[in-house]
Amino acid sequence: MKQLISLLLGFCWLICFKGTQCFISASNRCDDPSACPKHAMCTSTIQSHYCTCRPGFVSTSGDPDFTDPTVQCKDDSCMNSSTCPDLATCQNIPGGYHCTCKDGFVPSFGAEPFTDPRVECVVDGCWNSSSCPAFAICENFSGGHHCTCKQGFSSSSEEHHFTNPTVKCVDIDECSQVPSVCGPHSICINTLGSFTCQCSPGYSSSSGTSWKPGDSHTLNCTENLFICQPGILQGDDFKSRCSNTTQHGNQKSNRFCTILNQTTKHLESACGNGNQSVSLEEVFTSLDSLFNATAQQSTESKEEVTWAATTFLQRVELAALEAAQKSPENKPQTIIAKTMTIAALRVMDNCSRAGKMIELNAQSDSMSIDCTTVVGASEPGSGAVAFISYATLESILNNNFIDQQNLIGDDKLGTITLNSKVVSGITGKPGPLSKPFNFTLKHKQRKEMEDKIVCVFWNLTGTWSTEGCRLLLVNSTHTTCNCNHLSSFAILMASHAIKESDPLTIITYVGLTLSLLCLFLAILTFLLCHSIRNVSTSLHLQLCLCLFLADLLFFTTVDRVTNKVACAVIAGLLHYLFLACFTWMFLEGLHLFLTVRNLKVVNYTSASRFKKRFMYPFGYGFPALVVAISAAVNHKGYGTSKHCWLTIEGGFIWSFLGPVCFIIVMNLAFFITTLWILRDKISSLNTDVSTLKNTRLLTFKAIAQLFILGCTWSLGLLQTKAAAMVMAYLFTIINSLQGAFIFLVHCLLNQQVREEYKRWIRRIETSRTKSQTSGLSMSAVTVTTRTEWEKSS
Repeated sequence: MKQLISLLLGFCWLICFKGTQCFISASNRCDDPSACPKHAMCTSTIQSHYCTCRPGFVSTSGDPDFTDPTVQCKDDSCMNSSTCPDLATCQNIPGGYHCTCKDGFVPSFGAEPFTDPRVECVVDGCWNSSSCPAFAICENFSGGHHCTCKQGFSSSSEEHHFTNPTVKCVDIDECSQVPSVCGPHSICINTLGSFTCQCSPGYSSSSGTSWKPGDSHTLNCTENLFICQPGILQGDDFKSRCSNTTQHGNQKSNRFCTILNQTTKHLESACGNGNQSVSLEEVFTSLDSLFNATAQQSTESKEEVTWAATTFLQRVELAALEAAQKSPENKPQTIIAKTMTIAALRVMDNCSRAGKMIELNAQSDSMSIDCTTVVGASEPGSGAVAFISYATLESILNNNFIDQQNLIGDDKLGTITLNSKVVSGITGKPGPLSKPFNFTLKHKQRKEMEDKIVCVFWNLTGTWSTEGCRLLLVNSTHTTCNCNHLSSFAILMASHAIKESDPLTIITYVGLTLSLLCLFLAILTFLLCHSIRNVSTSLHLQLCLCLFLADLLFFTTVDRVTNKVACAVIAGLLHYLFLACFTWMFLEGLHLFLTVRNLKVVNYTSASRFKKRFMYPFGYGFPALVVAISAAVNHKGYGTSKHCWLTIEGGFIWSFLGPVCFIIVMNLAFFITTLWILRDKISSLNTDVSTLKNTRLLTFKAIAQLFILGCTWSLGLLQTKAAAMVMAYLFTIINSLQGAFIFLVHCLLNQQVREEYKRWIRRIETSRTKSQTSGLSMSAVTVTTRTEWEKSS
């Protein structure tokens, strides 16, 4: 019995163990992705596994469950006959299906292919082009088809959908609808199936001239800010001058009237009153011609020029406003013509913020105006503003139109000139300005400290006037004016009539003439006097040459400012030559210091080794370096409106005074040291020693020279208003007689030079005596010969 039980237990254990192994083996088989094909599910069994296709797919063997690895799962959405409607074809696609109606049938709604189970395939009633009338769309539906008129058309039966073949689609007249489809201030033009909107005459839109359905932009028609009527463009003055050409008999006036007529037509067309479309470019081209005609009128009488210039300014302002009307909203537009630059702006944001200022720039000039002044202060809305800068109009409206007494009163002023371009400002709102505006103009010539600036506008009477304008800010290059009305503006610069007094003028010319003569004699002395040739005389010679050329250039060209470039070159040469004078004076002081210092070591030869190869490069190279750096930093600093010299603006004059002051200070240090050394030598040496005598004399001459050359510029630095006249006389006298002082100190006070002069004088007298003696001898011979000839005869 026990054996039977053990046998049964062992058998059961074997069965359970083997079954578990099989189960584990089958379970592991489904974990393998390749156990079943694509779109199939794997199912494990105790002894094996099997595959089943997913819903929508069927096995290629036809069995729902399979283990054959060659069997695949294929899509079979179309296996159900109800998948697609009748008269449709089902087609399997990856992951689904779609339906397509058979030939002669179309979906009851929607497009092919379709999957919507509500769609049916109906007879295609729209296959024939005559199924619906012109301008209609044919639509199929379950049980038939119907026609629908296109947008912009309506059926004659007033049905939205119709099938009656006698019904027609007729055009809808959108322009007859109330309210108008185009909005206010516009004209509606009906077209087949649509319409077009255009602004009414006297109105315009910045977005374009027309609009039709489908355009991306809008059409906002606003009233033109000026009226382009012949009554304004061709006033009574124009008719009286140009209607009868025989009245003047002047070919230039007739040509001007012809161009003016052409310009008027262009402006009328640009405003919309003409029969043709004209671009602003054509308008400004015509205005350029008008400007040239105006310039030709400048040779005529003052009355003719006044009329021509005023007419030209009015035409340009009208064209500028038209440009503002055509500019993009709230974006400045700049138009550059040959003779003018126009900055225009159309304001459409109702002045988005309080105190908003509009800035317009035309070349180097600008205009600033409050936004409410442009769009209107009482009822803010839209507006336009234009700013024009004319290229050379100031040369036509010149000094002939300036009334000095009315503009500057009793001020004692000299030359008065237009010192800026002529500019114009205009807005579309007539009447006085709610707030004044500012304009800033660039000077044609730099303003000097003593010059007076006046803000003026062009009066229709033909003169410049200051009424309503005042000076706000001014510097050397720009002026800002404030005016309470709009017109054409400019600035006048009046130079103070400060003329040099006659005594100063006489002193300058006489002194410079004497200095040039003395410098010329000194140069000849240093070149021809061989007995005094040494390093010191070489230094004196270079100093005299530089000062002679500087005085000669100053004497002949310093006031010649007609050409700016030539004046700048002259100023640069004077800068170089005067710096060279002080540089050679510095070398003289250095040479003197070395000479005296070497007296201590009884080695006088080192000073004589003051090498020329170092002397000449420094004497002429240092001034050239200073001038080159100064010109590179500020080349506009050379030349002023009155003199060809360095400007004081921005401290540029210190490019000359700085090196001069440095050299004067250095020479003073040299001379003080020299005098200190000489004081010791005088107490220890015999005063009869020639070397010491020469050194003392040389020191005296160098100190005198430093005083002569340095005193002039020191007086200039120390000049004050209280002592202006005294300083002016001292400056003029010392500066103009520098050459005479140098000749006196270095030539006439030099014993060797005086002795050389005496020898030259003796030679001249000896030569003259010999010449006279030879003349007497020849006379005696002649008389004797004649006597003998008479006796023999």
